[in-house]
Amino acid sequence: MPCLLSRRSFIRLVAAIPVAGSARAEQPWAAVEAAARGQTVYFNAWAGSAQVNAYVAWAAEQLQAEHGITLIHVKLADTAEAVRRVRDETAAGKPGSADLIWINGENFRIMKSSTLLFGPFAEELPNFSLVDTAGKPTTRIDFAEPTDGLESPWGMAQLTFFADGARLQNPPASMRGLLDLARSQPGLISYPAPPDFHGTTFLKQALFETIEDRSLLGTAVSQTKFATAAQPLFEFLDSLHPHLWREGRQFPQSQAQLTQMLADGELLLGLTFNPNEPANLVANGTLPASTIAWQYADGTIGNTHFLAIPINSQNKAAAQVTANFLLSPAAQARKADLAVWGDPTVLDLARLSSEDRALFAAGSLPGAVIKPAPTIPEPHGSWVPLIEAAWLERYGA
Repeated sequence: MPCLLSRRSFIRLVAAIPVAGSARAEQPWAAVEAAARGQTVYFNAWAGSAQVNAYVAWAAEQLQAEHGITLIHVKLADTAEAVRRVRDETAAGKPGSADLIWINGENFRIMKSSTLLFGPFAEELPNFSLVDTAGKPTTRIDFAEPTDGLESPWGMAQLTFFADGARLQNPPASMRGLLDLARSQPGLISYPAPPDFHGTTFLKQALFETIEDRSLLGTAVSQTKFATAAQPLFEFLDSLHPHLWREGRQFPQSQAQLTQMLADGELLLGLTFNPNEPANLVANGTLPASTIAWQYADGTIGNTHFLAIPINSQNKAAAQVTANFLLSPAAQARKADLAVWGDPTVLDLARLSSEDRALFAAGSLPGAVIKPAPTIPEPHGSWVPLIEAAWLERYGA
């Protein structure tokens, strides 16, 4: 998925040649829908999951039936492929081959800073009014970069913990609570070793809860400033590690290994960046029906993945209608369905009609998060390599 892409792909993307400024979506929505009919949308999207590909195929059927739009899934292994192509086409003055891109993080920052995106359009979509911008602030902030209406939110990811409720009746509600649990249950807690994505996210959460000035996390950080600001984080980890699995001298190498150790009874809890994963693990028999899932009371690290329209798209009207359809309650509920994809919604369910709200049934399933917590935006990207390098230097051996 976009949020898991290798940073090496982005380093190879040199500064793009400046292009003409972004166009604004000013047409009335009825006119946009009329212009979209008969157009083809080349949807450039990661294709590493059979569930994702099947969902996009379903969306294509719906768009053809409801709006006369042909949606073609341009299957990507790395979103940077599409970014590079748009950059090169725009610099050469060629017509665009991409109309909609599944995107976030560094890919978005590159396209925004290089004026490669159409818009602002996102907040003019009729279904944007249903988005939970208050409870999910990352629907307007992409890895500390304001979206400025240049990308439409599509799905959520948020740090979530899970355990067998028969073994853990009172799950911790914070990192300090986790430390207390580890002290009382030595050897039964762990987390994946960075730079595993989930392990790094665990460290981001601990950093957020221990740093003295949280406003620093939204800005670029130098090595010197990091050393001072992150000192409470490493003091916390120094207190935690002696009580972890193998006394913190060894760590699981992946989130999948951590989950398997939980399933085998070797550990007391697991973690994921997909709030629907624990319920899915119960459904497929990996975890027992007594599994519980939770997020820390004051919030956990999360991000949103988005849809963006390149500046040189040849079918901007159909791309906007497609993005709006993918924000509809029907499309969001199907995507959130564990049997289809299990990708959490960006919508505020309280804003939906009772009929549309009933489409989202995950909360009643074993292993589902019963009380979602606020989303804490990702820190600025400059924090990540410094966190990982410092962790490896202190604990990697």
